[in-house]
Amino acid sequence: MQSILPFFIVLLVGIVSSALVRKLHVPWVIALIIGGIAIGPFGADLLEPSETLSFFSELGLIFLMFIAGLSVRLSFIKQSGKRIFTIVLVNGVTPFIVGFAIAFLFGYTIVPSLMIGIIFISSSIAIVTPALDARGLLGSRLGNTIVGTVVIEDIASLIGLSLLLQILQPNTSLPLPLFYPLLIAILFAMRWLIPRIRLLAGRHTSVEKELFHQDVRIIFGILIGVVALFELLGLHSIIAGFFAGFILSESIRSQRLLDHIHAISYGIFIPVFFVLVGAQTDIGALLAFRQTGLLITSIVLGSIIIKFSSGWIGARLAGFKNTESAFIGASTIPQLSTSLAVAVIGLELGVIEPELMAAIVVLTIVTTFTAPILTRIIGRNIHIRKDK
Repeated sequence: MQSILPFFIVLLVGIVSSALVRKLHVPWVIALIIGGIAIGPFGADLLEPSETLSFFSELGLIFLMFIAGLSVRLSFIKQSGKRIFTIVLVNGVTPFIVGFAIAFLFGYTIVPSLMIGIIFISSSIAIVTPALDARGLLGSRLGNTIVGTVVIEDIASLIGLSLLLQILQPNTSLPLPLFYPLLIAILFAMRWLIPRIRLLAGRHTSVEKELFHQDVRIIFGILIGVVALFELLGLHSIIAGFFAGFILSESIRSQRLLDHIHAISYGIFIPVFFVLVGAQTDIGALLAFRQTGLLITSIVLGSIIIKFSSGWIGARLAGFKNTESAFIGASTIPQLSTSLAVAVIGLELGVIEPELMAAIVVLTIVTTFTAPILTRIIGRNIHIRKDK
C-alpha cells in the first residue's frame, strides 16, 4: 500500500494556498501551481508524483473540464450567435496561426507547434466570469457575447486536441470522417436522455435531504459513466469530461447542487491537478533565463498581444464599439484550464518538452494576472446594454 503522506502534502498546499489567496490576493490556482513548484522534484523535493497522486490528478482534470462544460449555455450562444462566430473566427484562427508560428520558428516540429497553436485558441471562462460579474455585465449583450465566445473557443481548442490525439494515438478503429459524426450524434442523444434519467431516478424518494444526496450521486455517476463510455469510443478522458458537463449544463438548475459539485471538485480533486502541474514544471528551465527567456517571452507576449488585438478586430467586425471591442479582446486573454490540460497531455506523450511546459505555466500565471487588470481598467467606460 502506498503512503498517504504525498496526498496529505498536496492537501496541505491547498490549505496554505487558500490562506495566501486571502492575504496576498494571489489567484488560488496560481498559488497552487507555485506551491507545487516549491515542493516538487525540481524545488524542495518534498513531493514525488506517485501513481496514486497521478490518478487523483487525472480525476481533478476531468472534474475541472466537467465544470467548464457545465458553464456552456446554448441559450447564450443562440442569443448572440452571429456576433459570437464572427469574433471566434478572428480570435481563434489568428492566435492558432501565431502560436504555431512561434513554436515552429523556435525549432519545434509540427506536432508541438500544433499543440501551442491549440493552446493559443483557448481562453478561460473561470477568469472571465468574475470580471463580468464585477462589472454587472453578466446577462448583458456584451456579457453574453464574451461568455459564448470563450466557451466556443474552449470547445474548438478541445476538438483540435482530440483530432491531434486521434492522429498521434488512434484509439478507435473507425475512420475519422465516421467517428466524429457518430460522436456528435451520441452526444446530443445523451443530452436529451440523461436529464430524463435524472428525473426518473429521483422519484424513488420524497425526503428532500435524501433527494438532494441522490441527485449529487446521480450527477457524479453520470460524469464517470459518460467519461468511461467516451473513452471506450476512443475519446480522451478530459474531452469526455467537458462533454459530460455540456450534456448536463441545461438540466442542472439548482444553485445549491452546483455549489456542492464545485465544493467537492475544488475541495478534493482539482487542487491535486494544479499542484502536480507545478511539481512537473522544471524550475531549472525557468531559472536558465538566458536559454529559455526568449521562448517564454515570445509565447507570453505573443499570446497576450494576438488575443487582445484579434479579439478587438473581431468585435469591431461584429458591430461593437471601440471600448466594448477592447473589453472583449482583454476578456479573451486569460489562459488556464484548457491550456494546462493540453500542455500536460503533451508532456505525458513526450511531445512537449520541459522548457515548453514551463513557458505554458508562465503563460497561465501572467495572463491570469493581466486579464482582470485590463478588463477592470477598460470596463470603467462600458455602458451596459441588455439583450433583447
